[in-house]
Amino acid sequence: MQDILQSFLEIEISDQEYYDGIIRFIYSGNIRCGEYECNEFVVKKIDFLNFIVFDEYEINKKKKTTISFSISKDELIKSINDFAEKQGFLIRDSHWN
Repeated sequence: MQDILQSFLEIEISDQEYYDGIIRFIYSGNIRCGEYECNEFVVKKIDFLNFIVFDEYEINKKKKTTISFSISKDELIKSINDFAEKQGFLIRDSHWN
């Protein structure tokens, strides 16, 4: 899982705007479940505390997934914020949303 998580962070947390969109989706209490489509990965909110992150691509107009992992909200936020901080991004808290 750690390799997949690292790949997700490197690809999706590459810009302040991308970070802001993903973290806003994760923090949002108004979204009970749903998906946030990133550049290569999708963040799926199962409920307020649980997420699945997976890569998604299209072959012959059919969506395919090869890798995925489940992660708690707290772990996902910590991983994203730690990575974003190393990139020099402005870190958002739950009150920002």
